[in-house]
Formats: sequence, structure tokens, C-alpha cells
Amino acid sequence: MEQNKRNKACRVLAALASGCLAMGLIDAVIQPGYLVKSGLKLLLFLMLPYLAVYRSSPQSMKRLFRWQGVGIWPVVLGLGTFAGILGLYVLLGPYFDFTMVTGALQEELGVTAGNFIFVALYISFVNSLLEEFFFRGMGYLTLRDYLPHRWALGISAVSFALYHVAMMLGWFHLDLLVLLILLLSFAGVLLDRFDKRSGTIYHSWFIHMFANFAINTVGFMLFGLI
Repeated sequence: MEQNKRNKACRVLAALASGCLAMGLIDAVIQPGYLVKSGLKLLLFLMLPYLAVYRSSPQSMKRLFRWQGVGIWPVVLGLGTFAGILGLYVLLGPYFDFTMVTGALQEELGVTAGNFIFVALYISFVNSLLEEFFFRGMGYLTLRDYLPHRWALGISAVSFALYHVAMMLGWFHLDLLVLLILLLSFAGVLLDRFDKRSGTIYHSWFIHMFANFAINTVGFMLFGLI
């Protein structure tokens, strides 16, 4: 039984590492347009968990989407996250050059003011669910079945943060990038905690959506759309 758990844990860890490394290569080296990148990410973040775990254990995937309601605290934290991100932008705006972000988006991904609204909708609703399925569903809720809880929590949070490194290289100066990595690691732990009791990914997805709403609002400001 223990050997079986170790084998399953290794498969989950391999899927997490493969997904992060592949997307790092796509983001930092290949740098396709946003549509191609999104398609590759969709394929990787669905295929890797299926092959690693859910093909042999479909019930463990179904439980991730078992609806039990959201409750008041994810709503409160979601709204607080939205306000907090916008507040950070207002506070840090005078000290950091955010024009690098729009430049990187246009040059590397082909995201412009003209198509940003469609990208923002995808990021908020689809991409957030995809990342929650990969990092919280497989990387935490499933991994904790095979490893001690604190290990699953840490691995999920750190992999979630490091995944964003290659994506954001060239977007920010090093000091702001390090701050974002630390904030993302903390956010990963927080999101894991919200899914801990329910055993589903809906709580973290809800909060993640509101975080993306705030980030996209900043994007609209940087593109001069609002």
C-alpha cells in the first residue's frame, strides 16, 4: 500500500514538474502568440493530470468538482483580494515602471488594446479554472492523499509561484519580480487552505477569479482603456 502511494505521489510530482517546465520553455524560449500558448497550456494542464492520476482513478477527479456551495468567506476574501491588488498597484505605481508589462504583452504574445478584453475574459474564467485544477486539484487535494499534508501544501504553493516566473520574465524589474513570487507563494498556501475542508476547487477558483479581475483591471488601465 505504501509503495502504491509513493508511486502515485511520484507521478503527481512528475506531472507538476513537467507542466511547469514545459510552460517555462513555451513562455521564455518559444514565445508563441497568446492563442497558441493558451491552447498548449490547455492541452498540458488537462492531459498531464489525466495521465498521471485520473485515468486510473476517475473518482478522485470527480470529487474535485463536487458542488457544495461557496459560502461567505471566499466571497469576502475574493473582494478583499480585488481591493488589495488594486491598492498595491496604486501604492507601487509611482515607484515601479509598469510600462514594461504592456510592451512585453504586445511583443511576446500579441496581446494589444484591441484584443485585451477577450484575453481578460479568458484569463478570468477559463485560465483560472485550469490553474486551479492543475495546482490545487492535482497538486494539493490529490497529492495530500499520498504525502503528508504540509508537503502537499508547500509543493502546491511553491510550484504555483515558480510556474509564473518564466511567464513574467522581462515584465518587471528583479525587485518587483521577487516580491510577486513571494506574494504568489503566500497566495498558493491561502488558496490550498480554502480547498482543504471542502475537498473541491471551487473556493480557490472563486478567489482566483477575483484576483484575475483585479489584474485585468490594472491591464485595462495600462492599455489606456479605462
